[in-house]
Amino acid sequence: MANLIVRNLNPRVVAALKQRAARHGRSAEAEHRMLLESVLMQPSRMSFAEAIATMPDVGNDEDFQRPETDAG
Repeated sequence: MANLIVRNLNPRVVAALKQRAARHGRSAEAEHRMLLESVLMQPSRMSFAEAIATMPDVGNDEDFQRPETDAG
């Protein structure tokens, strides 16, 4: 296993990490590991543009136009 040293952290970040660790019943070091793993090891999510690009071409624009109706 590798070691990681993070320098120059804002004291508020350190306090938040310790509070989060206490809520989860872990040490700050274990919480730090879990945070890194959860962010870096999960598959990335698709952007909106990527999601739109995966949609099949299912018709012409005219197929999806609403008919005009009288509003009064």
